[in-house]
Amino acid sequence: MRVISKKILKEFWAKYPDCEQQLKSWHLEASSSNWLNSNEVKKSYPSASILKDNRVVFNIKGNKYRLIVRITYEFQIIWVRFVGYS
Repeated sequence: MRVISKKILKEFWAKYPDCEQQLKSWHLEASSSNWLNSNEVKKSYPSASILKDNRVVFNIKGNKYRLIVRITYEFQIIWVRFVGYS
């Protein structure tokens, strides 16, 4: 999958360096994935929350941070929407 807006991740881990490694790991795993639907996301990330409109919430660093993305499965694109505190 192609991850759009890695800049948002970089800006966040510049402010909060304790989550840099976890966000880089998520980015690497997501980029190399080939999810076709939300069920496949849940197989890879059981703690992820599936929302309306193909949005997914990932828990980062033991649920200290939240990463919200929108996935367009048809085109294999992940749009990073928000990273913040839980």
